[in-house]
Amino acid sequence: MKFITEYIKLSTKGNIDIIDITAEVNKLVGKSKISDGILTIFVPGATGAIATIEYEKGLVKDTKEMFLELIKEDKDYYHNLSHAAGNATSHLRATLLGPSLTIPITDGEMNLGVWQQVVFIDFDNRPRERELVVKIIGK
Repeated sequence: MKFITEYIKLSTKGNIDIIDITAEVNKLVGKSKISDGILTIFVPGATGAIATIEYEKGLVKDTKEMFLELIKEDKDYYHNLSHAAGNATSHLRATLLGPSLTIPITDGEMNLGVWQQVVFIDFDNRPRERELVVKIIGK
C-alpha cells in the first residue's frame, strides 16, 4: 500500500472562478503508479471548493449564475459586520460543495464519467494563489 501526497498550485481570478484541474490530477495519478486505490483532493481554506461538472462553456456560465442566484450579493450578512474582507457570500457558497472530493482509481485511471471533469471553484471576492492537496492511496 502506498500513500502519496502531491500539490496543485493555482492562480485564480476569484468571484466564482471555475478551473478545470482534471489534467493536473490525471498527471499525478499516472506519476503515482497506483493502479487500484483512491485519491482525495482538498482545498485548505474556507472560500474554495472541489467538485465535478461537465466543463463546457455554457454549463460553466450556468453554474456561476446558479451560485449568484442561490446566495445573493445584495444582502446584509452578519459575517461582513465583523470582517473587513466582506466575503460572506464566498464562505456560504463554498459550504454548498465542500473542500474535498474523493475519486476511485481503477487500472491506473480515475473512475470519471465521459462528461465529468474535476474542478476547483474559487468563491473568494478577490484573486488568490491556491495550493490544493492531493492524497493518493492504493497499490
